[in-house]
Amino acid sequence: MELATTLTTQTVRNAIREVGIDPNHWYAVGWSDSLKPGRVAPVVLWNQAIALYRATDGQLHALEDVCPHRGIALHKGKVRGCTLACAYHGWEFDGTGACVGIPYLPPDQKLPPARARSYPVREKYGVMWLFPGDGELAATTPLLDIPEYGQANLLMIPITGHFKAHFSICNENAMDVFHGFLHQELQGWFDPVLIHLKETEDAVVAAYNVSYKGRMAKFLGLSQDARAVTTLPISIEYRYPNYFTSLQGISSLYLLRSPVGLQESRSFALFFFRVKLPQWLLDLVRPMLVPVLQRFFLQRFLAQDVEMMESEQRTYTQDPTRRYLEINPAIIALQRFTVRQYEKYRAQTAKSGRSTNG
Repeated sequence: MELATTLTTQTVRNAIREVGIDPNHWYAVGWSDSLKPGRVAPVVLWNQAIALYRATDGQLHALEDVCPHRGIALHKGKVRGCTLACAYHGWEFDGTGACVGIPYLPPDQKLPPARARSYPVREKYGVMWLFPGDGELAATTPLLDIPEYGQANLLMIPITGHFKAHFSICNENAMDVFHGFLHQELQGWFDPVLIHLKETEDAVVAAYNVSYKGRMAKFLGLSQDARAVTTLPISIEYRYPNYFTSLQGISSLYLLRSPVGLQESRSFALFFFRVKLPQWLLDLVRPMLVPVLQRFFLQRFLAQDVEMMESEQRTYTQDPTRRYLEINPAIIALQRFTVRQYEKYRAQTAKSGRSTNG
């Protein structure tokens, strides 16, 4: 459905700050290279505590972070081959969550039917993905497609974000191009104009015209002259629960949202830049250029956004009844879509009779 792009005053639905997630999707929970073979790490995905462990054969597994024996956090344990041993008594659980060994039990004695909940996991694009909902749906639920990944002529920069804010606040920040005012000292964009807005059953898609100038804009190929103003269209698509943005073949961003709880979120972002350098030179400078752009460019933008989002969350937490106004129809569409997605999941869950952690 095509929506009007006129900036008109509308009231923000405060319920958006309390809405849960639809867990029947793949969620990014970490970078693959952060978890080495034989290691275990704790993850929280929408109030579900999970122990991620990588077996010594390199296979990734995910179990509820609770030992079914005495309730000890399993991430405190040790990886033994393909199993995870609880730190307290050494009970061992395999990747399916089944108890497969107790060190002090006679070898001929039957093991108790103890089982930790297991979660479907996948690895792609250098990211660890977890499916927190109905495991039977995992195989038929598609993973986000990132065609730019692995292209040698693109500069890929990963960025991790941590926000003490509800995921809807973080999502609105990504959809709201009008907040370029915040980044003006970093040679960010300016004079944005919403030119297209569409809402479907599966996504919210917006397009803006934005202007750039400065040395960084020239380096990234946004303009030919650092002193000149260049106006380009940027498209933003929120396809639950992740974002994709594209700047006219110059750059693209995949923003993978990982809601932790009502007032905490994480994100794993992959930026792709088409830098105007010969391929041999790009390959040569890539190891140095990626950390420089991370630290001195992208992280500085992110830090400013984090400050604003956490301020918004604190104000809401202090007074959830306070009313707010919004004039960007893309934000209103996103809020409507997010609430509808959760309500649809709740209705499906009630109909099927399945329990939910959403």
